[in-house]
Amino acid sequence: MRTKDVVLCGLLAAVVFVLQVAFGFLPNIEPVSVLIIVFTLVLERKTLLIIYTFALLEGLFYGFGIWWIMYLYVWTILYMIVRIMRKNKSVIMWAVVGGGFGLSFGALCAIPYAIAGGIGAGVAWWTAGILFDIFHGVGNFVIILVLFKPIYNIVNRLVQSY
Repeated sequence: MRTKDVVLCGLLAAVVFVLQVAFGFLPNIEPVSVLIIVFTLVLERKTLLIIYTFALLEGLFYGFGIWWIMYLYVWTILYMIVRIMRKNKSVIMWAVVGGGFGLSFGALCAIPYAIAGGIGAGVAWWTAGILFDIFHGVGNFVIILVLFKPIYNIVNRLVQSY
């Protein structure tokens, strides 16, 4: 990876982090999912550097707790889903993927709690947040429907001119 690729990925990870913090006052409404989807489509494997830098920034800002472990794999799962489906160009399909990811986010994030405290702890953690998962799924669906094309075009032009 070239130095300018590392710089670009670091900058994009910072953008993801700043936007996630800026949207923090809304319950699970965030632009991270659409950005990870777009970055994966445009930057392919370089997106992994963005994801793990973003996760590191989250840990440095909020502290490294059991919750942080999920950031190491949850966004990677979305990355893998997008890589598998990358040939599809339908905005509606990406909105469905993002919405489904948002709905399943709590279940995916409950895994460290289930490992640390048993299945009951994982299920309790997940069920306590189902309402937030619904907001997350609906929010992702709407954000992707509205912002996917503009963000894709901007990132694609940025990368081509870089």
